[in-house]
Amino acid sequence: MKYLEFTFTTAPSSEAISDVLSAVLAEVGFESFIHTDELDLPCIAIDHNFPEAPIFAPKADTDHFKAYIQESLFDEESLRAALADFPLPDVIIDYRKAEAENKNWNEEWEKNYFQPLVIGSEQQPHCVVAATFHQDKPVGKYNITINPQMSFGTGHHQTTRQMLERICEDEMKDKIVLDMGCGTGILAIFARMRGAKKCVAVDFDEWCVRNSIENIALNHLDGIDVLHGDASVLSPYAECFDLVIANINRNILLADLPRYVATMKPGGQIYMSGFYAEDVAALRTSAELLGLSFVDERCLDNWSCLKFIK
Repeated sequence: MKYLEFTFTTAPSSEAISDVLSAVLAEVGFESFIHTDELDLPCIAIDHNFPEAPIFAPKADTDHFKAYIQESLFDEESLRAALADFPLPDVIIDYRKAEAENKNWNEEWEKNYFQPLVIGSEQQPHCVVAATFHQDKPVGKYNITINPQMSFGTGHHQTTRQMLERICEDEMKDKIVLDMGCGTGILAIFARMRGAKKCVAVDFDEWCVRNSIENIALNHLDGIDVLHGDASVLSPYAECFDLVIANINRNILLADLPRYVATMKPGGQIYMSGFYAEDVAALRTSAELLGLSFVDERCLDNWSCLKFIK
């Protein structure tokens, strides 16, 4: 299977920009992302104020990483459209394209980027998320094994980490839990490990559905149903869930929140993340108009996580 290798440069440089760009690229078929110190890049550039005018990003305050896509899946027009619609303002994105070496690029990404994630102290981990290929890893009270391929599914992203911390702290015993936008299934898996009676995990991406099922089996769990689709699959679940976990993005949350609320039992809770601190006001207003009561807000590197009760 032939792959193309892209080297992307962003200006300015920030972890948030890199995370969002990784997510945008994943939506158009890119699979693996590896940071690089490469600087001399003959680039194609996108200026979001003048998308038709190529420019070159400055060398200072830039970030560089490689991304890989199957040659048969690559569409230049889709990539350019995705970059032109990049959701963060005042960001210049450059890239160059080359034919990749014959390697397993998911494996390369896993070995170079993903390290075991520890929730709690290093001395007494409460939860450890590790990959199938990790040999020397910490042992926690709860140990989750996954076969990861994208950064948003490993637990390292700020939004997923905050969700894991909430699941650590709150009572899960005998709860019925909905995990919307489940990715690799890590949140449903952890809720079930902590005593949730049943979990329903939903994702619109077929790869995520397959990978969630694989990861559930890796952890020898039952009681987790994985569904392929969007919020429209929730109609049979009226007032069914004690807890809804929605780690998606601002626009989907605003559009689908009424359907999430309809699935919640009276007294049920919802965790929401996948958005920036600047988006909190709009999401809180929408939630409160739907009858939810605000509990608290947490923020990590400008990524927010909200908790409400019905």
